[in-house]
Amino acid sequence: MPEFQLLMITVAGMLLISVGPCAGFRITGNVALKSVTYQSIDSLNGNTAFKAVDGNRATNLANDSCTYITAKRTPWWRVTLQKPYKIVMVSITTGGDCCADRINGAEIRIGNSLINDGNQNQLVARVYSMLPGKTQKFKFSPVDGQYVNVVLPGEDRILTLCEVEVYAVSEDMVAMIQSNMINVAPNGRATQSSVNQGSTMCLSLAQNAIDGNRQYDLFKGSCTQTDTESNPWWRVDLIKTYTIASVALTNRGDCCSEQLNEAVVHIGDSLMSEGRENPVCVKVSFIPAGGTGMFRCDGVLEGRYVTVALPGENRTLSLCEVEVFGIPTE
Repeated sequence: MPEFQLLMITVAGMLLISVGPCAGFRITGNVALKSVTYQSIDSLNGNTAFKAVDGNRATNLANDSCTYITAKRTPWWRVTLQKPYKIVMVSITTGGDCCADRINGAEIRIGNSLINDGNQNQLVARVYSMLPGKTQKFKFSPVDGQYVNVVLPGEDRILTLCEVEVYAVSEDMVAMIQSNMINVAPNGRATQSSVNQGSTMCLSLAQNAIDGNRQYDLFKGSCTQTDTESNPWWRVDLIKTYTIASVALTNRGDCCSEQLNEAVVHIGDSLMSEGRENPVCVKVSFIPAGGTGMFRCDGVLEGRYVTVALPGENRTLSLCEVEVFGIPTE
């Protein structure tokens, strides 16, 4: 098999991806551009929703390229795409002349339902803060949907959007990425919430889980174990961002195999809450003692950090190997 190569070239707003010497795949450009838009009724400013998909990122309201919804309860904005897409990223440009914090707390929702104007579709990202006049990208696992909403919960909120861009991935691109994965975890740096304080302390280091060895006996020095605590976690820093389709977790076989039940794997570029705010790849229900569970994410995820979190009180997280299958994003 020839060596796998990934080349990304942007041409006229379209991202072209070439794999190997001949094959070509395409990720959509901005599918929201000049699409049909709606927003909450604003008797003072009329319907300005279309200005957020005019292709102009100008951030001054005087340039007449931004939406503006006056103070009201939970204002919202929506774009209706030409058809359902597998959406992987939404980009938002906010106003630069005033009050950037107005966008704080906004929710991005995607789906195929128009119940409550689409505001009950799947929550894929939340805007925590943005700098004035800047563009921020929100990436997540592919979500199928024709409607993209930006909702601002709360009383007396003002919603201003200068541009909203929506990017999707094709089915053949997802299949291509999933079929060309290698384990990228061994080159990373691992850390965890704590180290077991008992006699196995020196055998329980975080890096043991990415040593390339699926040995499932903790006492043979190839597993990791936290102390017993609330919400323990383990994380690997892959050093750079990868496009990831699946992960594999190897459970302990000498004892305590039930400790991995209910673990959640997060993938993304954020270290907020130790990476637990990143998109979820998988929620683990059960891996047999000494077994390796192979888990495919819902589509593909992009991220530098892979976090395995174990929610609950008085929990101990133990992992004998974590494998992350991906390719460099760029």
